[in-house]
Order: sequence, then structure tokens, then C-alpha cells
Amino acid sequence: MATCSRLISRLTLVTGGGSGIGRAVCQRFATEGASVVVADRNEESANQTLELLSHDHRGQEHMALGRRYFQPPSVCVNAAGITKDEFLLKMEEDDFDKVIEVNLKGTFLVTQAVSKALVSAGAAKGSIITVGSIVGKVGNIGQVNYSSSKSGVEGLTRTAAKELSKFGIRCNCVLPGFIATPMTDKVPDKVIDKLTAIIPMGRMGEPAGGLFIG
Repeated sequence: MATCSRLISRLTLVTGGGSGIGRAVCQRFATEGASVVVADRNEESANQTLELLSHDHRGQEHMALGRRYFQPPSVCVNAAGITKDEFLLKMEEDDFDKVIEVNLKGTFLVTQAVSKALVSAGAAKGSIITVGSIVGKVGNIGQVNYSSSKSGVEGLTRTAAKELSKFGIRCNCVLPGFIATPMTDKVPDKVIDKLTAIIPMGRMGEPAGGLFIG
């Protein structure tokens, strides 16, 4: 991938940066000149991403989240998410709550914190990207909690965009299809076979494919 400079000297924050789409976003941002803050609840995974960035882009400063910064991130990607799949009739309330807590409430808290910091700093512009899912639009068997959380992320982003535009903060939600990540590694093969059967390319997408985040 050719190196460009759209994000030179920009501080970027990526939640869920330890794997999957989040890691791919971190790598893309670094390629485009950004200083990347990798945030992930799995510290080992975050440091593995950090090592990849430090190895490939030595002229930039990248770090795992763990200290305060003198400026708010001008670009934030909310890519953190979990699944706890089960059929609606069998799902435990706690498993529903946990997915909502991470995927929806976590996105809200990060979006609120970053936007507050940008407004307080008088930043002229900023970009907040949330990662939804096609499942949030069409639903998926065994994922009533996940699809609900991702529908909520889309609604949250639409509202945030209306409220924050006057501060020069752009909010956009990306809805990936079925992507091969550590999250989907837990899905049974028979379910994967059914999913890939309805995908025109006949396979899952790759985390780095089609990343166009401006």
C-alpha cells in the first residue's frame, strides 16, 4: 500500500485496536502518517498491534492507551465489540446486558469523552467513526443482543452527527458485512457456511479490505 500523508501529525484513537478491524484501522492510520493510540481491554493484544506499528512506521510515535495527552485525538474510531451469541428463547439476560454494555454503551462513552475534549480544546474539526454492522440492519439468527447493539450504534451516530456538526465534528457509522476476525472465529462452521453462501464473493471479507476513513 502506498504511503500518503492525510493524517500526518494527527493524534488518532482506535478502540478495539488489538485485533480484527481495529488493528487494520490502526495500521492504515499509521500508513497515512498518524500517531496512533491503540486502546483495547486485552493489553497483550494492544501491545502486539503497537509492535506492528512501531516496526513498520518507525518515524512516528504510537502507543497503547495508558497515559494522558496534551491534546485530544482529532480522529477516533470506535471498533471495540464483543459477541455472546444465543437464540432469543435461550439467551441469559446477563449476556444481553454485557453485549449492550460494550458495544453500545462503550461507544457512547468514548464518543462523549472525545467530543467533550474536542469542544473544550476549541478544536476546529474532528472525526468520530463508529463501527456498526450489517447485522444491525437486517438481523441475524442467534444474535439478538449483537444486532440490537449495532442498531443502537447507528442511531447513536446519526444523533451525534446532528448535535456535533456545529462544533466541526463529523460523525459517521461504517456497517461492515461478515468479516473474518477473532470474533467470527467463534462462530460454528455450519453457520459460516450459511453466511458465505449468500455473499456474492463466496467468502468472508478481510479486516483491511475497503478501509476508506477520512
